[in-house]
Amino acid sequence: MSWLAPVPDGVRLLVSAAPRASRTEVAGVAEGRLRVRVAAPPVEGAANDELVRFLSRALGVPKSAVAVTAGAAGRRKTVLVRGVTALAAQGLLEGRPRRG
Repeated sequence: MSWLAPVPDGVRLLVSAAPRASRTEVAGVAEGRLRVRVAAPPVEGAANDELVRFLSRALGVPKSAVAVTAGAAGRRKTVLVRGVTALAAQGLLEGRPRRG
């Protein structure tokens, strides 16, 4: 699966974020990226903060374990999540829509 890759101590996620949504939720997988609707505007890092909060809650890790490592200013982001396996991340994020 191209949106999720194991790395030492965690996983790397390729995310396509859509800011200013009515609520934060996983919206499926498209073009090799996990689509996440984010209920925050892309102003002063608010959308990135909401994405980090959502992923930390969805994956059961502290916010400090989630970092946007590339694409902070765009919709296409790379996110590193420490403390979770690829299998667990896939199970928690893929499939049914998940709201935060």
